[in-house]
Amino acid sequence: MGSAAPAARVTVPPAAEDDGTSGGSGSGGGGGSSTYYANCSAVRAAGADPIRVGRPGYGRHLDRDGDGVGCE
Repeated sequence: MGSAAPAARVTVPPAAEDDGTSGGSGSGGGGGSSTYYANCSAVRAAGADPIRVGRPGYGRHLDRDGDGVGCE
């Protein structure tokens, strides 16, 4: 009972440079913004819903149907 399990670690790779003209790059370009929302609850809590492609914090993981609008 002396040793506890190590804490989980999440590593997020840096986003590739995107000038916003690629039409969809995976993490969704925010123009170099460091805004990140883990899920739609976080987007809603920030008052940023719905969040669209090109807006800071947009990510494909927030857009279930792939229409460019997340957390709708």
